[in-house]
Amino acid sequence: MCTLALIGTALSVGGALAEGQQSRQMTDYQARAYEQQARADAQAAAFEQGQERHKQDLLLSQARAQAGASGVALSGSPTEVLAANARQGQLDIKAIQYGSQLRQNNLTTQAAISRFSGRQAATASIFRAGGNLVSGLSGLSNKAVTFGNSAFAQAPGGGLT
Repeated sequence: MCTLALIGTALSVGGALAEGQQSRQMTDYQARAYEQQARADAQAAAFEQGQERHKQDLLLSQARAQAGASGVALSGSPTEVLAANARQGQLDIKAIQYGSQLRQNNLTTQAAISRFSGRQAATASIFRAGGNLVSGLSGLSNKAVTFGNSAFAQAPGGGLT
């Protein structure tokens, strides 16, 4: 009977430790996924910025061509309009960068939180395993006292002889 209780205690301790490790592995996997999403967002933003630059270059070229075709010299008012359009294009590109950086920071923070949760789960499983071990061992000692028989005969008055 004692052997079964000991096996049960060992399984309980092992199960608590395994649960903590599995939880930590899962949160580490989740953290890696967040980091991968952050890298993908950075790549997508770089592509989007390139597309925006290309669009701005085309718009600037078209505006110059229209100004030249109309016979207006590229000085004064048309130049100021082209410069203002170029500044707005740069602001659009900066807005893309800023939005991407915010998303990346959020994903990186989520990855850190996930890793922290994994470490907490692993630590909690160690304490749970320790509690199971103490509980199991204290149950064993109670059973040993309750079910154990003395090798010495008891005297009629209750004392050992």
